[in-house]
Amino acid sequence: MPTLRDIQDAAERLHGIAIKTPLLESVSLSEKFDARIFIKPENLQRVGAFKFRGAYNRLCQLTDSEKANEIVAFSSGNHAQGVALAAKILGLKAIIVMPSDAPAMKRDNTLSYGAEIIEYDRETESREEIARAIAAERQAVVVSSFEDFDIIAGQGTAGLEIIEQGREIGITFDQFFCPVGGGGLISGCATAIKGLCPNIEIYGIEPEGFDDVKRSLAVGSIQRNPQQTGSVCDALLSQSCGPLTFSIMQKYLKSVLTVSDTEALHAVKYAWENLKLVVEPGGAVALAALLSGKADIRGKTICLLLSGGNVDAEIFELAIKREN
Repeated sequence: MPTLRDIQDAAERLHGIAIKTPLLESVSLSEKFDARIFIKPENLQRVGAFKFRGAYNRLCQLTDSEKANEIVAFSSGNHAQGVALAAKILGLKAIIVMPSDAPAMKRDNTLSYGAEIIEYDRETESREEIARAIAAERQAVVVSSFEDFDIIAGQGTAGLEIIEQGREIGITFDQFFCPVGGGGLISGCATAIKGLCPNIEIYGIEPEGFDDVKRSLAVGSIQRNPQQTGSVCDALLSQSCGPLTFSIMQKYLKSVLTVSDTEALHAVKYAWENLKLVVEPGGAVALAALLSGKADIRGKTICLLLSGGNVDAEIFELAIKREN
């Protein structure tokens, strides 16, 4: 498993390449919940999501022989954009296996970074099998979206920054809330955070109906989601976590909470109206968990991570026009 040292090494590789997103204290949230609440807005990261961190950390360490080949990744959008931009920066060719129902913004942005997109049907086709076939045919390097040592270490730099930025202003956190899809982000962040501050409680947040990690931790073995579509939180709709992310989450997570699509959309609206931030539903689930009272935070100092801001206009309009 990646260690704190591995994440610190990743931070050195990302220095001057990735954005060191700010740590923002929310007065409105703090007053609302009688707590001290800070936000790590990874929606302000390059490509509009934390995924650039892991993608660049993975691709910049490819061997010369690997760099001579193409890169293939599978993603509904944010990992796709991260890989596409990292490949562009490093002068590599990226192929992205992307679901046909992926948000238009994510698809268009991926194309704008120079990647080739191969579409598939979430319900009837396996993105993993398609990627493996492409890799075999083109001798391409497969870049996983979460089940990868260097991807996890790269994502963990967001957690490393949280602790370092908190220390700069004299803050020690009691709790950390983070979205969960395949588990790469929370695994990396938890490794960094627990490595520096062992007493912090780590909470993962999943969409209702796609709570494979919550069920996996409850029974002690990896469980799968029965379907791949059916939530506005498209960024979090993975089939299951992997053995590596599962083992890290078993070690570090206090609990996993779930939120409904309605709660996620409410969080998107709250972020826009009160925090002046544009966040996609999957990126807003940690905020949604707080707003819907899923955790006891009164009197505590917490940090929640907003993981992405790539939201299509239709979904964003649906969110901001809904009644509170």
